[in-house]
Amino acid sequence: MKQLKRILHVEDVPSIQVVTRIALEKIGGFEVLSCPSGQAALEQVQAFAPDLILLDVMLPQMDGIELVRQLGQLIDLQQIPVVFLTGHLQPERLHELRQLGVRQVLSKPFDPLQLAAQLQKIWEAEHG
Repeated sequence: MKQLKRILHVEDVPSIQVVTRIALEKIGGFEVLSCPSGQAALEQVQAFAPDLILLDVMLPQMDGIELVRQLGQLIDLQQIPVVFLTGHLQPERLHELRQLGVRQVLSKPFDPLQLAAQLQKIWEAEHG
């Protein structure tokens, strides 16, 4: 089974970006590329070649759902799981997200000590 190593994280709030990065790098041992916007993620996703994408719904200029649509034109979202980490998602949008390739929605506030394990579990469900 391929291991989960590289995570692209898209989050515009600096404090959440730092906490998430520490949780994933120090606790999970993952390599993390943090992007403050959807545009930054689109510019860097192919060069970074993530194994998993973790993103917020509420982003400046382009929301997370539009970002997933555009990422799907650049990379294979059937092979690269997308996970939303958000406090703002209407339940009726979940079906739309699944059709775009979103595997899971995690809620904010989140437990930094559990985040790496949660993403590993999602990864194993995909690749186990």
